Amino acid sequence: MKTQKWEELDVRLSDSVLETLRQLGFFNMTPIACIPLLLNGKDVAAEAVTGSGKTLAFLIPLLEILQKRNEKWKTMEVGAIIVSPTRELAIQISEILEEFLKRIPLLKQVLLVGGVTLQKDVEKLKKGANIIVATPGRLKDILSNYINLGLYIKSLEFLVLDEADRLLDLGFSATLDSILSYLPRLRRTGLFSATQTKELEQLIRAGLRNPALIVVKEKSNVSTPVNLKNSFTIVQPEYKLPVIIDFIRSVGFKTKYMIFLPTCACVDYFTRVIQTLLPSINVLALHGKMKSKRYKVFDKFRYAENGILICTDVMARGIDISEIDWVLQYDPPSIASSFVHRCGRTARIGNEGNALLFLLETESAYVDFIKRNQKVELRQMERELNEETIDECLQCMRRMQQRDRLMFDKANRAFVSYVQAYNKHECNLILQLKDIDLGKLAMGFGLLRMPKMPELKGKNLSSFVGPEIDVNTIPYVHKQRELCRIKRLNEYRSTGVWTNNQKRCKQNRVESWSETKKKKLERREKRSKRKERKELKQQQFLTISNKKKRKRINEEDIEQLAKDVALIKKFKKKKISQEEFDVAFQV
Repeated sequence: MKTQKWEELDVRLSDSVLETLRQLGFFNMTPIACIPLLLNGKDVAAEAVTGSGKTLAFLIPLLEILQKRNEKWKTMEVGAIIVSPTRELAIQISEILEEFLKRIPLLKQVLLVGGVTLQKDVEKLKKGANIIVATPGRLKDILSNYINLGLYIKSLEFLVLDEADRLLDLGFSATLDSILSYLPRLRRTGLFSATQTKELEQLIRAGLRNPALIVVKEKSNVSTPVNLKNSFTIVQPEYKLPVIIDFIRSVGFKTKYMIFLPTCACVDYFTRVIQTLLPSINVLALHGKMKSKRYKVFDKFRYAENGILICTDVMARGIDISEIDWVLQYDPPSIASSFVHRCGRTARIGNEGNALLFLLETESAYVDFIKRNQKVELRQMERELNEETIDECLQCMRRMQQRDRLMFDKANRAFVSYVQAYNKHECNLILQLKDIDLGKLAMGFGLLRMPKMPELKGKNLSSFVGPEIDVNTIPYVHKQRELCRIKRLNEYRSTGVWTNNQKRCKQNRVESWSETKKKKLERREKRSKRKERKELKQQQFLTISNKKKRKRINEEDIEQLAKDVALIKKFKKKKISQEEFDVAFQV
């Protein structure tokens, strides 16, 4: 990509912004040429390859616009809002913004990403803010529940929708529409994304006014950075983990890896396994169900010199972690566009990086699919199998499960969630569950026995070889949990019924499945209607509060007013005395 100096821009940047850019080490700007357009009052929809510096492309014009206003910003007057799809990305944007604000004391920001009660976020907001960085769900909650915020955002100059395609992928379309309805129309809007979709085009039409469309790619036929080497390797389902372990050992432990897995349960399980297999490197886990713990894990990996972060696609977007050398993908992502974003965690801002995708023989068509669909070309990497590592991984997983029943539960949950996620894959025309040997896949998870699930009915599972062990004898290390398990096991042996399933069985006898589903849909419909009515009332209240309130004059008021006027006339014509007048007016 061609670059130019910040000083060479048509519009001169403020000294405070230039000083911060030099301090952060950004001496050249990347070619997202939206900064001059935004500064000149245009709305912008920018599509740029991942890792190309989109964050700076909206932060710089945002700060310049707010600084150039003649009137000083009040403590509680919002001039800009940045909407980001995930907490991690919002935190990262907030941290970069804070570096700039150290030299701009007149402006303050607030971060609203949930994880705390709504009231606490409202209290943070009341302390004063000119820039809001938020996730869409929390921003909508505050706009709809915190009535006074409508007064504070009437001077809004700039709205940023970062990773807009991801916002829509996560189902925030209705939330964004609601947010836009609260904001003033006379504003500048910047929409930034790594990919373009039909839904995104609809959002552009709804939220932007005659926008300038900017597309930045390094080559017309490539969606990922030139410095990124994309590779794939073909492996059998039972050998994926051994190949990954061998690969990391061969590359070395003095580097950073990100391993993407399809589900939270897979992340939980394989993190424990890899921590045991690779004790000499720091192995961390991060997924969407971790809530507040995610921040600590994210920061720990971000500032570490080396390590492995095992995660779901919650970390696939916009996150900028320095010096990630390898992105390893256990399997193809469920959404094709996520492939570009996963790979984009490495080779950021001109740095070199590598990405490796592990495919089964039945998934080889994905290579051509991703080339056509996402314009990403993959070269094949041959990896030799190490029999010792294969045996080491299998024995390690099975030993861990036999020592602690918690690991046995985690292994089964991971396998079940993987199969269910694969069955719902977006690319199900070329990635079909029926093509996979599920017995071999279970061996790859180191299972002690095959779990009971609908997807396994009628399947040939002869390739699965489990140890001869009674799984009911595997204990929990946690004493209280083990006591509860033994109690339930004894009850089962005496009654033939698991205690936690009794309520479920009784319910199934009372009503049919179709009836249960019908009631569930009715409840959901009622909830959505209540929510719509609540939002409508709040919007009506806002409309009334923004206008001057007029008192309604009914017939009784008119009649009383006529009597008062007649009384005043009588008093002026001296038809009644002062005392009579005072009594009539109750003075």
